[in-house]
Amino acid sequence: MSKWFKYIRPYLPYFILGPICMIIEVIGEVLMPRFLAYIIDYGVKQEKLDEMPLFLRKIYDSLGQNAPFILAVTAAMIITAILMMIGGVGGAYFGAKAAVNFSTDLRADLYKKVQKFSFSNIDKFSTASLVTRLTNDVTQLQNFINTLLRMALRSPGMLIGALIMAIALNPSLTVVLAIVIPLLLISIIFFTVKAFPRFQHMQEKVDALNSTVQENITNVRVVKSFVREDYEREKFGLANSDLKKTGISAMLMMILMSPVMTLFMNISTIAVMWFGGNMVIRGSMSSGDLTAFVTYITQILSSLMMVTMLFMMFSRALASGRRVLEVLNEEIDITNDEADPEKQITQGRIEFKNVSFRYYKGSAAKVLSNINLVIPERSVVGIIGSTGCGKTTLVSMIPRLYDVDEGEILIDGTNVKQYSLYNLRNAVGMVLQKNVLFSGTIEENLRWGNEDATMEEIYDAAENAQADKFVKNFTEGYDTLLDQGGSNVSGGQKQRLCIARTLLKNPKIIILDDSTSAVDTATEAQIRASFRKELANSTKIIIAQRISSVMDADMIVVMDDGEIKGVGTHEELLENNKEYQEIFYSQSDKK
Repeated sequence: MSKWFKYIRPYLPYFILGPICMIIEVIGEVLMPRFLAYIIDYGVKQEKLDEMPLFLRKIYDSLGQNAPFILAVTAAMIITAILMMIGGVGGAYFGAKAAVNFSTDLRADLYKKVQKFSFSNIDKFSTASLVTRLTNDVTQLQNFINTLLRMALRSPGMLIGALIMAIALNPSLTVVLAIVIPLLLISIIFFTVKAFPRFQHMQEKVDALNSTVQENITNVRVVKSFVREDYEREKFGLANSDLKKTGISAMLMMILMSPVMTLFMNISTIAVMWFGGNMVIRGSMSSGDLTAFVTYITQILSSLMMVTMLFMMFSRALASGRRVLEVLNEEIDITNDEADPEKQITQGRIEFKNVSFRYYKGSAAKVLSNINLVIPERSVVGIIGSTGCGKTTLVSMIPRLYDVDEGEILIDGTNVKQYSLYNLRNAVGMVLQKNVLFSGTIEENLRWGNEDATMEEIYDAAENAQADKFVKNFTEGYDTLLDQGGSNVSGGQKQRLCIARTLLKNPKIIILDDSTSAVDTATEAQIRASFRKELANSTKIIIAQRISSVMDADMIVVMDDGEIKGVGTHEELLENNKEYQEIFYSQSDKK
């Protein structure tokens, strides 16, 4: 509960004023049937004038006639209705303010928490699931809080107030309620117990649908190039159908609840009219009292229906709340707990000491096994090996995108955990295997590397990444708008823009993870040459599939099956390393 109170505390006045306003409306609703009974009994039919309350008798005698008395009570009803309206509008306003502010702060904290996630934290949740939790699940909580603040005091207040008034009017007729209310409570419990797991399952199906949509839209070019639109439509149709079936199953509880509640209400009304009508005929009950009693019965049962609806919304909100808490309670495994905030990377020397790593911590199989490697500062190091041998995983541990399971990684002789994440990642420039650009201009994307860069620095970085020429060919130049993910530029252009963005950081360590695979060999050679010149004081790590990309490196690391199989220059490895020889001869005509 303390987790949720954090989002309630700043808006506590709204959480208090909302229900108070609804109580004003409830008081009016309880009084209205009594006013109507006064008009019928004392104003129209003039029954039981001798039983009229003393304060009302004085008003009646002072007015002297029926019509003025009816007008006076009507005026009281109008004033009460106005007060009810004020209370209802106030309750709705404060309830909405409280719910919207609650959800806004909660969504902001969820987003901040996700931003702190390491790759291993993110791996526990799918992207689509995180999006659903940040949007749909938070919205469910917002709707529940809004309804709760409007109904939490209104429903029980109306129930208690109407019950007291009904008992005061005719205790014997309330026997009907003694039979109906327990049956209604049993129904409420039944529907709530049945609904909760169904709503939980429905949110999981929303995750699956969002995942299908996101995957299709993100990879729309691949879908179209392989003419897989029909397959994707069928895949979406299945996910959509699953959500529909699950949604109908969950909503069925709410659908069934309404007629069951209405049935109890109608049976109660018929019973009251039957027994109450006989009392009116016998003269033991007035017509106005019977009218008021029927209204109170309706109010009592309506309030129970509201409570039932609240419980149904609570079932859905509870399922969403648990999913939200899973994100908020997720323990972040990469932190600054051991870090010295003042410590900076100055040289760029990297050392792996007996490093091992598993993606699945309970698995016996290691992705990296007993890695020992020293990368000198300001050197150019190539890493080559078969697909899936652990190259990307290895370099991902340098900026702590993952943490080692065993061993340690040192930069400038200091364990990477002793650098703050900001200082560490700010000193490491990484061009990932999957190049990502954001919607906005080319200039805005390049400024991710250095938001304070001058235009001259931006031009230089683009030129060194061999991007300047094609950018200038665009009509808008560096003001050209990029679509989401950079989908309106080619793969090679995207790679060069990502390299330029990283160059603007001027990092002490730069990692290129197969980031020139989409450019021709001549352009790649020009990029490597600019690296040696412009990043002479930086340590450069190049992961590549092509030997031509790394053969002029100061040192080449050969990896296979999570292990280092050889370290040396191109000539040394070609002479004495079997794995390197196989790669080299498979890519050349030499035998």
